[in-house]
Amino acid sequence: MTKSNVEFGLDTFGDVTHDANGQPETYAQVIRNVIKEAVAADQVGIDFFGIGEHHREDFAISSPETVLAAVATVTERIKLGSAVTVLSSDDPVRVYQRFATVDAASNGRAEVILGRGSFTESFPLFGYSLSDYDKLFEEKVELFAQLLEQKPVSWTGMTRPPLNGQRVFPLVEKGPLKTWLGVGGSPDSVIRAAQYGLPMMLAIIGGSPYRFKPFVDLYRNANEQLKHPAIPVGVHSPGYIAETDAAAKAEFWPHFRAMRDRIGRERGWGPVSERDYEAEIDQGSLYVGSPESVAAKLAPVIENLGIQRFQLKYSIGTMPHEKLVQSIRLFGEEVVPRVKTTLAKEVAA
Repeated sequence: MTKSNVEFGLDTFGDVTHDANGQPETYAQVIRNVIKEAVAADQVGIDFFGIGEHHREDFAISSPETVLAAVATVTERIKLGSAVTVLSSDDPVRVYQRFATVDAASNGRAEVILGRGSFTESFPLFGYSLSDYDKLFEEKVELFAQLLEQKPVSWTGMTRPPLNGQRVFPLVEKGPLKTWLGVGGSPDSVIRAAQYGLPMMLAIIGGSPYRFKPFVDLYRNANEQLKHPAIPVGVHSPGYIAETDAAAKAEFWPHFRAMRDRIGRERGWGPVSERDYEAEIDQGSLYVGSPESVAAKLAPVIENLGIQRFQLKYSIGTMPHEKLVQSIRLFGEEVVPRVKTTLAKEVAA
């Protein structure tokens, strides 16, 4: 895949949005709205739609695969996946089976992004200790990689019962199941993705995106040493598009601030300032603005990092559903074509 045919995706965590009267939507309504947002993404030509897994009061979706199966029945071409699946607190066999089922329902459009997740509520919920944080992920990725081969599996570890020559069904019709490894910037995670030959999805949610270039280089060098063929690299970052820069910044700011400060209180961060916000838009990893501004910022990031997919986390806290649909439309109809044109010119030059 070259710069001229980079894929573009949209991600959501099913944030609990507010209605027109400023009241929280029910979890059920948020889930129904996410399905509508996926349809909108399909209609404007977006390549991928991802749904994150969370187990918190401020997010409605704890079972992405179930929602993706519903989306599969009302979309035609868009690829469908997680963003991310918290493999550490789940069972690799069941995760594989669920996504293999989504793949069948969508006629081969399913993907899964495996990761640790940025929150830890799922660990006590499902009976796992945070003291086993690293061991859980290492062992479960190892098992999942074996499952991708769709052969009898023999596996022994400390985090689940052993498997002895057992097969796992359903089989993926046109396997293997497309599987990415989500990476937040740890060199060990980068090397792990290369070792298993899995595409790497970088979660860049703050600071300059260009500081992640060494991780992309590390990944590519590791794959070369392992004699792997070229493997895609993707980036996931937040953003919001409106008709003008002023409108986008004004509409996004209160929802961004509320979410950032809520999580910040949990993690010991200070409150975010509007100056911080503006700096993140100008120089960091917030893609907020008009279609022209977002495209102008995004194209050089794709060029510099040499990525094959960019996924915009389009949902943000309580931002109303109607505004999210507007952002989706502008991203697909105006931002993506502009970026593709810019990248094509660079290839031709």
